[in-house]
Amino acid sequence: MPAVPCSLSPVPCVFVNGVLPVDKPVGPTSHDAVAAVRRALRTREVGHTGTLDPFASGLLLICLGPATRLAEYLTGLPKTYVATMRLGETTDTDDLTGDVVSVSLAWQGIDAAAVEAALASQLGTIEQLPPIFSAKKVGGERMYAAARRGEAVERKPSTVTVHSIRLLSVDLPDVEFEVECGAGTYIRAIARDVGEMLGVGGHLRALRRTRVGTHSVEGAVPIDALGDEDRVRAATIAPLDAVSHLPRVVVDEAGIAALRHGRAVPAADDVPEARPLALASAEGELLAIAERAGGEVRPRKVFLRPQA
Repeated sequence: MPAVPCSLSPVPCVFVNGVLPVDKPVGPTSHDAVAAVRRALRTREVGHTGTLDPFASGLLLICLGPATRLAEYLTGLPKTYVATMRLGETTDTDDLTGDVVSVSLAWQGIDAAAVEAALASQLGTIEQLPPIFSAKKVGGERMYAAARRGEAVERKPSTVTVHSIRLLSVDLPDVEFEVECGAGTYIRAIARDVGEMLGVGGHLRALRRTRVGTHSVEGAVPIDALGDEDRVRAATIAPLDAVSHLPRVVVDEAGIAALRHGRAVPAADDVPEARPLALASAEGELLAIAERAGGEVRPRKVFLRPQA
């Protein structure tokens, strides 16, 4: 596995408060990427919002400083991937890292229309069987731990949502497709199930995450560029922008004073209930994450800077 660069020119961390989009290469783990950010920015207040397998590349949203408290509001965002599956081979991990357990040449008789129809069967809210080698817990233990010991693993389907799936190219036995999905969806399980539907088997060969919510990998910083202060600063997403998917409520000066003491503020009639809210100043600073309760908005996490 390629080592994560460690000879990075450190970036002063005085400005660190936001969400840094990082473009993880194939090889390092997500933990390696977090460690590289921690070293480069010289701060321990770092946390990611969803892992990528070592063989996968693409977008990691890494929370910095006080914004680490926003991680729970980002982990559930829809994610978009570009994936390559290989038909005619199944593996015990459902991806290229596993051992091949079956081979079929029947893919030679498959056309693009059949592949597209099989992909379409994965669209919507579906019951998906997680891979045997996965981080799902059974009896309090990660499934991959039992699988590595050679023990039988009892798997139960999980309900997942695939918002869109699109065939990009067919170069049999390989097929490239794009998928946007909700949290908990295994792309390698999609490759496995499409192969089964086509009667030839299949597994995931490559995976790249291109988007998390509205945040794109196009503006992300590669790991080996974390020492470039200007690039890191330019790429860092302000806390309020990072949670742009949450309803925004602008708070006046009286409300800001109340928030400083952890008190609720009055709720306007159009403020939604039963979901997190981003409370903001007129200047565009994230003040708090809150929830409406009756006629008031109660802060859950306050981000106001201390008064000078």
